[in-house]
Amino acid sequence: MRKHFLFLFLASIAISSVHSQTRGNRVGFIDMEYILQNVNSYTETNALLEEKAEKWKQEIESKKLEINKVKEALTAEKPLLTKSLIEERETEITFLENELLDLQQKRFGPNGLLMSQKSLLVKPIQDQVFTAVQDIAEAKKYDFIFDKSSDLTLLFADKRFDISDQVLRIINRTEKREQLSKKELAAEQEKEEKEDAIADNPNLAERQKVLDERKAAREKILADRKLAQEQKKKEYEERRQKILDDRAAKKNGTVSETTKTNSANPAITNEPKTVQEDAPTEAEIAKQKAIEAKEKAVEDRKKIIEDRKKALEERRLQIIRQRDSIKAAREEKLKQ
Repeated sequence: MRKHFLFLFLASIAISSVHSQTRGNRVGFIDMEYILQNVNSYTETNALLEEKAEKWKQEIESKKLEINKVKEALTAEKPLLTKSLIEERETEITFLENELLDLQQKRFGPNGLLMSQKSLLVKPIQDQVFTAVQDIAEAKKYDFIFDKSSDLTLLFADKRFDISDQVLRIINRTEKREQLSKKELAAEQEKEEKEDAIADNPNLAERQKVLDERKAAREKILADRKLAQEQKKKEYEERRQKILDDRAAKKNGTVSETTKTNSANPAITNEPKTVQEDAPTEAEIAKQKAIEAKEKAVEDRKKIIEDRKKALEERRLQIIRQRDSIKAAREEKLKQ
């Protein structure tokens, strides 16, 4: 059977090479097990199925224990029983064991409930994978696409020919689209086009990675700076509140906790009676306003930079799409 399959495989390659002399054969592969493990609907349903299988195993184990108890009872009582009673007990044990084997086959056999339900679970995803592979093969001109987890043995496969992530991306997008509104769907399609362009262009992907790292570093610097400004603002508010409390205490003829502490400590008795005049307080308020204005300017500048970056990114993607369309038209023309 394998020799026959190998002969057909070599023959198909030979025929394809005759029709594609102007370009090399494009070969790709997928890993079905990897795709199944990363499809949410499959993993959730499979987890429920595994729970059910575990209950079946516990049921079988309890029946085994019951049979063992019957065997042990027969062994203990055998000297006291007649031959006919012994045969009757042995017949009962044989019946229970056959019943247990039938239950095991019904639940875990090749045609059992577990295998049939797994097949029903995998079938819709296999259909989605087949459709996605067809779309990718037509769009990117693949001649052969194999399944790494099938009976076909791949002794070596370069990772760059693995399109499993592309197939998985299509399946997950299909599931997500079913739950989105029209507006969200349009935004998601734009995001998908950007992801596809990055995935198809390694240089663009590397550049995008560098941009993301720079953006993360810049956002961290801004966050740290904002945190420091908030801390200064908090300290300023605490000092201002302390001044107001001291003034209110003097006006009411009472002594604040800070004044009591200073009078109890001789080292602080030489301090001026007034904590701070009006002029320094107004200066601090003006300073705080300047800090807030600077923060606003930084935020506005950041927004302008982000808008420019978005416009440049959209323009770059548009240029890439135009190049791809021109390239596809040339290939189609050469093929004709």
